[in-house]
Amino acid sequence: MGSHSPLAPTGSVSTFVEDGVADVCFGHPRSNSLPSSVLRALADEITAVGRRDDVRVVLLRSYGSGAFCAGASFDELSSIGDRGAGKEFFLGFARVILAMTRCAKPIVTRVHGKTVGGGVGVVAASDYVIATDNAALRLSELAVGIGPFVVGPAIERKVGPGAFASMALDADWRDAAWGEQHGLYARVCVNTTELDEAVANTSRSLSQANPAAVQRIKEIAWSGTDHWPTLLDQRAEMSGTLVLSEYTRAAIAKFVK
Repeated sequence: MGSHSPLAPTGSVSTFVEDGVADVCFGHPRSNSLPSSVLRALADEITAVGRRDDVRVVLLRSYGSGAFCAGASFDELSSIGDRGAGKEFFLGFARVILAMTRCAKPIVTRVHGKTVGGGVGVVAASDYVIATDNAALRLSELAVGIGPFVVGPAIERKVGPGAFASMALDADWRDAAWGEQHGLYARVCVNTTELDEAVANTSRSLSQANPAAVQRIKEIAWSGTDHWPTLLDQRAEMSGTLVLSEYTRAAIAKFVK
C-alpha cells in the first residue's frame, strides 16, 4: 500500500499511484501555505500524473490535520522586490489552476480543515471536493491590500459572481455548509473518518468508470476557459503590481509579525 514522504521543512509534494488513483499530497510546515517551490512542484506533479496511462483519477490532499491550505506564503510575499518578481510569484497559482483544469483526469480533493486565499482557488479548480464540516473558507487578500485576482475566475465559476464578490470584499469566514450550498464542496462529512471513507469510495468509483465518458464530463465542466492562460497572466501582473504598494507592504509586514 502506498504512502507519502515526510513533510520537508521547506514544503513538499508527494505522490504514489495505486489501483488507478494518483494520490498527490502537498504541504508546508506553516499551515500548508504555498511558496513558489510548492506551487511549481504541485503544477508539475498534476500535469505529470494526468498524462500517465495507469492513472484514471487524481486524489489531491494536504499534509497534517490542521488547515487544508493557508494560501500564499507571507514570508515570500514580503520579500518581493519588483513587479517582475511579483508577477512570477502569482503566476505560480495560475499554473496550478491551469494544470488542474486541463488535467485529462478528474481531480477529487480531500479538504480536512480551513482554507484561505489561494487554497480556495485550489478547491475551486478541483472537479469533486469532499470536506469536513470544520472546513471553513475565506478570501483574505483584501485585508493585505491585494485581491483574489488570479484564483478569482475559478472561484467565480463555481459560486457565481455575486457570491464571489461578497467573498472578495468582506473577507469573512464561510462555513462548510456555505461551501456545499455554493458548489465548492460536493459533500460535507462530520469527521475525518467519514471523510476518508467518502474520498476512497468516490476515487474508487471514478477509477472504474468509463474513462472516455469521465474525460468528456470534465471537458464540458471546464468549457469556455480557453482564454484563461491570457486572463490569469493579466491577473498575475495586476497582483504583482499591487503587492509593491506601501499599503500592501505594511499590511503584509503586520501579518508576518
